Amino acid sequence: MKISDVWTFLVGHSAFVQIYTDEGIVGLGEVTLDGRQLAAVKAVEHFTPVLLGLDPMNTEHIWQRLYRGSFWRGGPVLLTALSGIDLALWDIKGKALGTPVYNLLGGKAREKILVYRHIGGRTADELCAAALRMLGQGYRVLRICPLDLPDGPFEPGSVVRRSTAFFKQLRQTVGEDVEIVIDVHTRLSPPRAVELCNALAEYRPFFVEDPIRSESPEAFGLLRGQTRVPLATGEQLGAKWSFRALIENDWVDYIRADLCRSGGLTEVRKIAAMAETHCQEMALHNALSPVCAIASVHLSHALPNVLVLEFGDYGRYSRFLDFECEIKDGYVTIPPRPGLGIEMKEAGATDPFVMRELPHLRREDGAFQDW
Repeated sequence: MKISDVWTFLVGHSAFVQIYTDEGIVGLGEVTLDGRQLAAVKAVEHFTPVLLGLDPMNTEHIWQRLYRGSFWRGGPVLLTALSGIDLALWDIKGKALGTPVYNLLGGKAREKILVYRHIGGRTADELCAAALRMLGQGYRVLRICPLDLPDGPFEPGSVVRRSTAFFKQLRQTVGEDVEIVIDVHTRLSPPRAVELCNALAEYRPFFVEDPIRSESPEAFGLLRGQTRVPLATGEQLGAKWSFRALIENDWVDYIRADLCRSGGLTEVRKIAAMAETHCQEMALHNALSPVCAIASVHLSHALPNVLVLEFGDYGRYSRFLDFECEIKDGYVTIPPRPGLGIEMKEAGATDPFVMRELPHLRREDGAFQDW
């Protein structure tokens, strides 16, 4: 079997890659890079001449060839393209062998995956009402980001106090048995992150997600030494080398690699193995389409060290993607379809692409603020 063609699709806010073979088997992957989808699609086009004629079953060889075959390695654009290609190759492999991808990764380490859902609210009362609605649907883990300020400038001290107040009221509303993740979205400096984490400690966050920027792993060492709350990061990081210091120094508790950012199934399972040697668990970042979501379920099934999986409402994608998943009592399961078990509906793939730019925040003094 040989790779015969590679196509990319821009649909809505998402970007996908399909890899065709001379035996008629087609694999689907995702190359959505929020706000920079066109760059990732063009990167796939750069890889295409290298892929043509290769055996798609050789996923490790192809990963190494695409990653190391250029003087310019890594970075979010190239790794997003490589990740989507890798997902599509595993999809082909599973279809060719007539088995779900999780069986190719070692089989099921668990029967179902605990998931969490994001909730929001402009006031603490709105946030608590949203939490009760989500709990009424059977979810057991919630995520909040009260640092979101739709209007006006971003003032760190104010949002730390706001976040603490929101979290306290939410904990009082939902009780002690509901797990609550708080996402800081890399918006705080290390001193402000220490302030927030220590203020939240008595309300027992499940983990504090991305409390500081990801460029300096050593900054997590500073934070780890001054707070006892669980820390998680990884969605902005790339291949295994960018996780190495965080894992080896035990600076974080949970690893949030993204299958569509960190090199696909081939690479993220290696990151998970590194984390396992330090008794760290995986909480995969999953904020894209059902392609990323279903692939994340496959990997989460197979890994021994999985804590929880980010999940969403994917009903709007049913127009152009054929997939199945079931959420029951806060856990997700998927049927044993061959490959990833998700297909592109050709008619839906003609929906127009919508360009968008992610928000640009400002401080009160006009300085740029990470979103």
